[in-house]
Amino acid sequence: MDLFSTELDENQNLLPKDGNVLYYGHIMSLGEANFYLENLLQTIAWKNDEAIIFGKLIITKRKVAWYGNTNFNYTYSNTTKQALIWTPELLALKALVEEKTGETYNSCLLNLYHNGNEGMAWHSDGEKDLKKNGAIASLSFGAERKFAFKHKDSKETVSKILAHGSLLVMKDKTQTHWLHRLPPTTRVTTPRVNLTFRTIELK
Repeated sequence: MDLFSTELDENQNLLPKDGNVLYYGHIMSLGEANFYLENLLQTIAWKNDEAIIFGKLIITKRKVAWYGNTNFNYTYSNTTKQALIWTPELLALKALVEEKTGETYNSCLLNLYHNGNEGMAWHSDGEKDLKKNGAIASLSFGAERKFAFKHKDSKETVSKILAHGSLLVMKDKTQTHWLHRLPPTTRVTTPRVNLTFRTIELK
C-alpha cells in the first residue's frame, strides 16, 4: 500500500507513525535552483561511491562527495570517507537549510545520479557517528525523482516526488523505524544532485 503519494500541505508529516518526515517543497526560485545545479555539477569533487558488501568491494555508477566543518572521517557501508572543506555555495545552501528547518548541521553528503538508471536501495541512515534521532535535511536539484519510505515492521510504504530546488527533512525516530530508497526509473534521462545535510558527533 502506497500512502500519501499526492501533494500534502507544506510541513505536514508524510509518515503515518513512528517518525517525522517534512516536505517543504520549493525553497528557492527556479533561477536559483538552476544556478546551484550547474555549480554543483562543475565544482564538487565527485567520486564514484565505494561500499564493501559481504566482503566484496562494490564501486557504484553513482558519484558522491563529502563536505564538513573540519576534515573529519565518516564511515558508512564499511568504507571511510574524509570530509572536504565547504565551498562558498555549500555554505550558502547550509545556511538556507538551517534557516528553514531550525536545525544546525556540520556536514553534507552529496550524491550525483547521472540518470534514472542510478538509484539507492532500501536502507536507513543509522551510522553510529550520526547524531541519534537528529535531523537529516535532503535538498534536491535537477531531475524530479520518486523518494520512498517503508516501515521496517508493518512494511507499509510512503512515497513523494522530490522537485528541483526542494527540501525534505527526516528526523526524530524515522531512521529507527523506516527504510528509504531512491528507486531507479527509465523515465528519467537527466542528472539529479542530492545534498543531505546532517550532524556528525565528533569524538
